[in-house]
Amino acid sequence: MARSYHSIHMRAILFLFSCLLAGVLTGAQADSLPELGDASQATLSPAQERALGFSIMRQIQSLPSYISDPEITDYLNRIGYRLVAVSPNARQPFRFFALMDSTVNAFALPGGFIGVHSGLVLTTQSESELAAVLSHEIAHVTQKHIARLIAAQQRQGIASMAAIALAILAARSNPQAAAGAIAATQAQALSDQLAFTRDNEREADRIGLEIMERANFDPHAMPEFLERLQKATSVMESSAPSYLRTHPITYERIADIQNRTFDLPYRQIPDSLEFQLVRAKLRAMQKDPRDAVAFYDDVLKEHKYTNEVVARYGLVEALRRAEMLDRLPGELAKLMKIAPAHPMIAGLEARCDVALGHREQALATYAKALADFPNTRALIYDYAGLLIDTGHAERANAVLDDRMRDDPDDGRLYEIQARAYASLGKTMLKHRSLAEAYVASGDIGQALEQLQLALRARDGTFYDVSSVEARMRQLRALTAARR
Repeated sequence: MARSYHSIHMRAILFLFSCLLAGVLTGAQADSLPELGDASQATLSPAQERALGFSIMRQIQSLPSYISDPEITDYLNRIGYRLVAVSPNARQPFRFFALMDSTVNAFALPGGFIGVHSGLVLTTQSESELAAVLSHEIAHVTQKHIARLIAAQQRQGIASMAAIALAILAARSNPQAAAGAIAATQAQALSDQLAFTRDNEREADRIGLEIMERANFDPHAMPEFLERLQKATSVMESSAPSYLRTHPITYERIADIQNRTFDLPYRQIPDSLEFQLVRAKLRAMQKDPRDAVAFYDDVLKEHKYTNEVVARYGLVEALRRAEMLDRLPGELAKLMKIAPAHPMIAGLEARCDVALGHREQALATYAKALADFPNTRALIYDYAGLLIDTGHAERANAVLDDRMRDDPDDGRLYEIQARAYASLGKTMLKHRSLAEAYVASGDIGQALEQLQLALRARDGTFYDVSSVEARMRQLRALTAARR
């Protein structure tokens, strides 16, 4: 899996640079770089950064390691926005997402997109440690480090730009590959570029620590996590020259952050149940399903858990994924007997009902859960999808319409709505919904194509036709304004 994501991240980074070469950043912009840390000036406009981020995200979302699970995504965005809310210079939207990769890593993309590896979430031992990593990546965005990195690479010249990008990526994940990348480019240009990113990393640590404090997380979690990461990666790091790494040497970062936290009091911040459930779900997803069952069986048998509810949640999720339906009802009953009311547990119960063939019972479980937790996206998605699958597409649309009023930019709602319209034979409305899904992902070109298909369907009302035509005019004007 690590190798597959190395390829994914490589493609994303190279796509970013292909956009740069195509003229996203002009020479004049590159020549007017602001000083490091001056977030008031950007080498790319916010619209350019966001468009670039959307373009990279479309590539990442199409690959198998992208985790589309809404429970995991919503959790990351909740904790992420708790940090963003107290971040200096956070004047743009953010989006946090996860990738199924056992390596310990996280990264920021242009436009406020922040990716987290499953391995990082599982390696963190507290919610404050996860917050430490996210606050660091948020600081990369708010301080415009990525935009400046692009401009700095353009100044190095087109001939060496791609090679520098490859070397930076290789230094992050494979020091041996980095050595080969160095041989392919100018050593001084590479050294200058990586020194620039080391300054970025130090600044992101400093500002990230401030963000953690303001968000009421334990600031000591940052050096503790870095110290454990240093021990886990000591073999890899010892073989990589310090000037090659895009992160400062780990012990240097630890010393710097320890100095900053020395006089700060420790905060006993309890982990949320959601943090623990997300980790249990990721472990069940990351392992082979039967291996995950064996893992949680052992955890429960040997009482190697701090929270029995979380351990049983992991076991039930693993059993469901392994399709071990003979054990599923009994283990689910044990979980529900001790579990508190929580949307993730209710969602698992409903998914187990579906797996056992009890679809009407699952519909009732979803309806009750949504009455208790009405704003939970995962429950809304799954409930609407099951309504469509059981022949209740009109009811599904009613559920979706209610949510769309509160969150009109949620592309997944429109994707499910398109399914509902397709099942009802309403082709024009299906394409109109797909168009809005593309708008939500930043792909205006594909959205316009869907609207053209909607007009060709000719099965809508006069009002439907008028709304499609009006939306086309609006999107074309938006496209023209961006040029």
